[in-house]
This record gives sequence, C-alpha cells and structure tokens, in this order.
Amino acid sequence: MMDLTMLRQFAVVARLEHLSRAADELHVAQPSLSRTIARLENELGTPLFDRAARLRLNPAGALFRGYVERALGELDAGRRAVAEATAQGSGSVRLAAETFLALTEPIAAFKREHPSVEIELQQLSAVDMPRSLRAQDVDFCVASQPVPNAGLQSAVLLDEAVLVVTPLDHPLASRPSVTVADLVDEPFVIARKGHWQRRLLDRLFAETGATPRIVCESDEAAAIQELIRSGLGIGFNPVFARRAIPSYPVAAVPVDHPECRRTLTLLWNADAHLSAAAGLLRAAITGWDWDSE
Repeated sequence: MMDLTMLRQFAVVARLEHLSRAADELHVAQPSLSRTIARLENELGTPLFDRAARLRLNPAGALFRGYVERALGELDAGRRAVAEATAQGSGSVRLAAETFLALTEPIAAFKREHPSVEIELQQLSAVDMPRSLRAQDVDFCVASQPVPNAGLQSAVLLDEAVLVVTPLDHPLASRPSVTVADLVDEPFVIARKGHWQRRLLDRLFAETGATPRIVCESDEAAAIQELIRSGLGIGFNPVFARRAIPSYPVAAVPVDHPECRRTLTLLWNADAHLSAAAGLLRAAITGWDWDSE
C-alpha cells in the first residue's frame, strides 16, 4: 500500500535519477530503496523509470512525480499552517534566489521589523525555481532572468541596465559606452551556464553569430570581480551591484544594446496558501524602495 515514506523516497529518486545518491541522501540502504521503488511501480501497474544506460524518469514517472511533489508540498504546507496558527504571531518563510546581494538590505529590514519570523534562505538556479515553487519546497523565488511561469504569479522588483566591467587600464575602460561588437574578441570572466549573466552573454553574442571567448567560469562573485581587476578578462555587473560595492577598483561601462538589462522578479505559486509570515515578507520585498539602494 502506498504510504508517505514510499512517496518521499520516490520523489528523491526522481529528482536525482540515481539510486545510490538517493539512498545516501535518504540514509537508507540501496537494496531497500530499490525494493521500495519496485513496490510502487507494481502498485501503479507500470514502470516509472527507464533502466537502460542509466536511471531515467520515463513519461509515466514524470507525470506521477508532479502529483507526488504537489501532494507532499500540500502536506508540508498544512504542517506549517498548523504550526503558525499555534505560534502566536511567529512563523517561517522560505526564500530562494540565484544571488542574495540585492536582497540583503530588505531581508535585514524585515528581520528588524519581524524578529520572531524565521527566514530560510537557499540558493537555487532559475531552471529549478518553477518545480520548487509548484512542489512548495519554497514560498518565494527571486530570479534575475525569465523563467517559465505557468501556474506562478510574479512581481517585478527591479529593472536595470547591465554594465561591462573591465580592469581600470583596459582600452574600453574610458569609453562612454560600448557595443556588443566591441566585446566579440574580449576574454570573459563569467558565471557558469544557467546563471543569468551567462545567459545574457550568450543571448547578446547570438545576435552577432560569434561565440563568447570565455577564459574563466566561476560561481564565486567575489572571485570574478577580483579576476577582472587583475586583468584576466572582462565581465558583467548590474547597476545595483555597482551601487552596492561602489569603491571596487574596476571600470563599469554601459552597453549600447536595449536587451543588456536585468529584471529582478519575485515569484510564487499561484495555487499555494501563503502563511501570514510569507505574506509579510512578500509585502516587504515588493514594497522596498529598490531605486534608492
């Protein structure tokens, strides 16, 4: 008979598509996990995974995964709602973002105003945001790039220009602006694939038919800035980041292209019940004076 343990284990295996890694995460023996998945498939009357070269969700498994994630999300939301109802004004809210640089001040202000509300933060790629929101693993996501928004609601927080960042002695550093064509032969120090800066770079270069010359990929924002300062290459910064760290010794030059921008967007599940704590955080973030930062 299908039970919560079976469904939670299936959800992890479906997410990782790897039995041994799923067993490690769940702290169960791999043979036991294999039997659990086999019993679930037997109960449903169909395989949920293809097991040829490697474990992969098949169409039936992908369909079932969506229902399982929503069911588990609703149960967790119910647990949190009961906890909130008995917590006398406290509660918790879960927020995910690609980067938290733009969120530090509004979150700090919210905590000063609502010290009893616990905020759980996690870094999440944009590609994983819709699934996490629909599964109610998080209450909100903040994205710096477009994401598929079926079943989601959103609020634009900030729309801003993205600048090219160069060493101070770089030939482009003294220019009032540059074009994408000016950047074609330049070495780039940039975030990894999937990050909004990398996707922006790829979109801009696609129009020229050129391939970006990437000399370093990194997930560390501070390391990217330091490598640019030291002369390894050039990169991107949104205007907000330049305001947040104005004294960093690099040059920032506008790009003469209408799409060289970043839109910071708050996303949430349109069908999910938002707790009082989540509602307070949404109001705080959407009501923040982003242009004054």
